[in-house]
Amino acid sequence: MKLLSDSIDKRVKLYLEGYKPYFRVLKYCRPYMARIVPAFVCAWIASALEATPLVAVKFVIDRVLADKNFTLMYLIAGGILLITVFKVAFAYINTYVMTWVGNKVIIDIRMQLYDKTQKLSFRVLYKKRIGEFISRITNDVTMLQSILVQVAMDLFIRCANVAAILIAMIYLNWKLTIIAGMIIPVAFFAMNMVGRRLRSIGASIQEQVAQLSAVAIEALSAIRIVRAFATEKMEYAQFDEKNREFFRVTIKGSQTRGMLDGIMEVVQYVALVIVLMVGAYFVTSSDPAASAAAGRKFTTGDLMSFCLAIGTLARPVQMITRTLAQLRGGIAAADRVFEIIDMSDEVPLPEHPVVLENMRGEITFEDVSFEYEKGIKVLDGLNLRIEPGERIAIVGVTGAGKSTIVDLTLRFYDPTGGRILIDGVDLRELDIYDYRRKIGFVPQDPVLMKGTLASNIAYGLEHCTEDEIDAAARTAGIADFIRSLPAKYESEVGERGVTLSGGQRQRVAIARAIVRNPAILLMDEATSSLDSLVESQIQGAMNEAMKGRTSIVIAHRLSTIRESDRILVISNGEIVEEGSHEELLKLHGHYYNLHLLQAGSKVA
Repeated sequence: MKLLSDSIDKRVKLYLEGYKPYFRVLKYCRPYMARIVPAFVCAWIASALEATPLVAVKFVIDRVLADKNFTLMYLIAGGILLITVFKVAFAYINTYVMTWVGNKVIIDIRMQLYDKTQKLSFRVLYKKRIGEFISRITNDVTMLQSILVQVAMDLFIRCANVAAILIAMIYLNWKLTIIAGMIIPVAFFAMNMVGRRLRSIGASIQEQVAQLSAVAIEALSAIRIVRAFATEKMEYAQFDEKNREFFRVTIKGSQTRGMLDGIMEVVQYVALVIVLMVGAYFVTSSDPAASAAAGRKFTTGDLMSFCLAIGTLARPVQMITRTLAQLRGGIAAADRVFEIIDMSDEVPLPEHPVVLENMRGEITFEDVSFEYEKGIKVLDGLNLRIEPGERIAIVGVTGAGKSTIVDLTLRFYDPTGGRILIDGVDLRELDIYDYRRKIGFVPQDPVLMKGTLASNIAYGLEHCTEDEIDAAARTAGIADFIRSLPAKYESEVGERGVTLSGGQRQRVAIARAIVRNPAILLMDEATSSLDSLVESQIQGAMNEAMKGRTSIVIAHRLSTIRESDRILVISNGEIVEEGSHEELLKLHGHYYNLHLLQAGSKVA
């Protein structure tokens, strides 16, 4: 007996474990319990009222038709209409409140998911397609909305319907109710078996939706490359393959749900046949044993009401099975959403963040090591001290670790060894948002946001004035061009700044970096993608922007960094040479060779 009990407990735990993500979704409902409880009460009342006509049928047959008591018929008809009005009113209140709550919960989950994606480490972001993250924020959360608003509400209402109908059936004949209910375990067994399969199919469907989004977004964001290389057919074939796979798993889900509906319909009719046979025996038999078995005199009205109850019960039971099947499919979406939410923070925020009120811009790397992949060091024991206002340039071959220094300074990653100090304070102890607001950053590929030139220059600054925007644009050498436009600073730049040239986008990026009057200015190969003429024009803007600020410039062309206070040559994650332009040329080392290569001379 104990073994049987343990086996049942294990199966129940396993069954409930499958719904664990859904129970977690329900935790988000806690702030709205003041609305949920009255809505549930309304649902129960509406369900109870819905069951009353079942009992009324008994009285119509046994009292009205048998006794020809039409006065009672009028009373019953009026009562049913009145009950229907109340039932509709309570059902409306429940539907409205639960829809409101469900959508509020989904907003909360979507905002938490979006906030988490904003904080995910670059390691995670770079390993997945952007389209997959977008799919989780949109498609997966929409699926959650369906299972929370529709499915949960339907499940509760249908369970309330079943409970009310069962009470009516017990009132009519409790023994017959037990006989009819003996088939219920068969229904739940089938539902559980099919439900497991539906969860697996649901996960496949959500994955295929994500893949579809990723392929489409990737192709559209690189549409110039697609057309330039005439790869439209190749991209079409990729999308067609993902679309066909989505179709395949969707059809498989429909087949499985159809099989479940068929099983439940068979169960319903088996129950109805059993009730008709046993009930007919109770009604027609004159044997006292039959009356004793029925518990009391079982009338024709009882049988008709009971059969009507079985038929009425069939719909909510079928809806429950469908709902649970949908729930199983939706749980796959919940798994995907919580997979992102539960990801650990690679750059954790300090418990008591330090705010540097007047940041001077002193940067110190103390024995800093870093690895993108375990065992492959990008920086190895780097020691570097940059004084406030000092202009530092970093050069080296591709993959030497130059951009990694900028990423670590911005705290996109934490060092795997050593520490970085800002004005003598460990970077990991600083309020990261306050710190980054005091840094100006110009990337190699200047990404502009959709909007106006003014909104792009003042990006992230809520109270930036027009004069401050114009001053930054003048420093970046873009003000004259902007003023020549019909809408001036209110001109739209288009998606990613497509209406501007490369040089213009770079100048806007420089203006965006300096408008916040940063203590530290970081330029990561800011002119490497520009031609020499445009680069020489922008160089003046960069020199003006760096005045009086601690600056780190990652450079490919040595001609742009000659005026730097110090030039560092990085090789294999270490500083191998350090000094001014003239000092490094005299060493005849790495920098000298780079200089000769760019000058077009042959290195001996």
